[in-house]
Amino acid sequence: MAAVVDEVGKSADKKQIDENVSDEIDDIEVENGASAASKKKKRKKKKKKAGAGEASADVPEDNEETITDGITKLELNAKDEEGKEEEGKKKRKRNRSGKKKQTDPPSLPVSVLFPDGNFPVGYEMQYSDARTAKNRFTSEEARALERLHNDIYNEARQAAEAHRQTRQYIQRWIRPGVTMIELCDELEKTARLLIDENGLKAGLAFPTGCSRNHCAAHYTPNAGDPTVLQYDDVTKIDFGTHINGRIIDCAWTLTFNPKYDKLIEAVREATNTGIKAAGIDVQLCEVGAAIQEVMESYEVEIDGKVYPVKSIRNLNGHSIAPYRIHAGKTVPIVKGGEATLMEENEFYAIETFGSTGRGVVHDDMEVSHYMKKFDVGFIPLRIQSSKSLLNVINNNFGTLAFCKRWLDRLGQTRYQMALKDLCDKGAVEAYPPLCDIKGCYTAQFEHTIVLRPTCKEVISKGDDY
Repeated sequence: MAAVVDEVGKSADKKQIDENVSDEIDDIEVENGASAASKKKKRKKKKKKAGAGEASADVPEDNEETITDGITKLELNAKDEEGKEEEGKKKRKRNRSGKKKQTDPPSLPVSVLFPDGNFPVGYEMQYSDARTAKNRFTSEEARALERLHNDIYNEARQAAEAHRQTRQYIQRWIRPGVTMIELCDELEKTARLLIDENGLKAGLAFPTGCSRNHCAAHYTPNAGDPTVLQYDDVTKIDFGTHINGRIIDCAWTLTFNPKYDKLIEAVREATNTGIKAAGIDVQLCEVGAAIQEVMESYEVEIDGKVYPVKSIRNLNGHSIAPYRIHAGKTVPIVKGGEATLMEENEFYAIETFGSTGRGVVHDDMEVSHYMKKFDVGFIPLRIQSSKSLLNVINNNFGTLAFCKRWLDRLGQTRYQMALKDLCDKGAVEAYPPLCDIKGCYTAQFEHTIVLRPTCKEVISKGDDY
């Protein structure tokens, strides 16, 4: 350790310190007159403040530096500063509640942001039946039943938080001029990071739908698709996340031009109405009738022409089960549907579609969405490439939906004939884009809810919608 030597006046000679002098030699600082005395007093004061109750030998009065275990005060102070700076960095990475903050763009899995494993509860609503809602909410029996399903709810909440953070980032990121492939790649890359993709245990539940204008659903770009997002487009962004097969199915409509605001309002309000109407022992047809009444109470003016908003009658919501996006029950968005009852602890996607066209969709354009049939048994396949592709589907997607881009991502090539063969044999089902008449505009909003014993939870709800 090199000693520090100060000058004494202009004529003082510099002293040479021999390198072999013991490390215990104190540095000597000589000051003129009152200056030295005042510094000495200051050092004494500091000693009393800092060393109250300590032996004076530990803090010598006459030395500015102290040799303590071979480390000077200067070095100790430097280390303190480094420690404080490091601690400051750690604190800046955490929010006020002591949890880590998400990066921008998002990259931290939500499991890291909530290390205790308890994820944010969605929006809780009492059931609309006034006679039973209060009893359910305060019932100890209902609460006990609910606790038995906490693990299931928590998995869905984790998937919902990943969905929320992904879509809110995309809402800030997206702009006219990006290609639809760029949009899907950015969204899916972010969602995979936040959900902490892990085979069939955690990941994306189905491809990103980005259907535009008269196309209402099931469009995602295939490789080489040059489509570019335009300022005047009405785009439905529909994607899903899952944890252990607990799927969050949630969508919103993206517009840049305010002339579509009334159409957006109509469909969002219809979805919220469907959520309010849903509940334990409620007939599905009642939900559909409530949705249609609100949806078709709107009319919109676009480019000087007035259009009534129509519910797309051959599209609907649906129940959701583990690894099964359409679990058997359908939630209509027009009156006259099934009288089947909704039941306790069921998950539902409440989604509505409004159109300025006919209010009916048909298959159109190139297919991009596919899904292995949930209840398909053994199907003999004679073509080796079909067998190989089916193994890839089983290992990577199971019974969750996928698209051609995802097969490309896995390194699959020349799979078109094999995919067609699997569809022809009934092992896999194709889902073509669904379109209303050209020139019209369609919009969609969707949330995933669970009918808990005590209340209804809109798991996917966020500050955005």
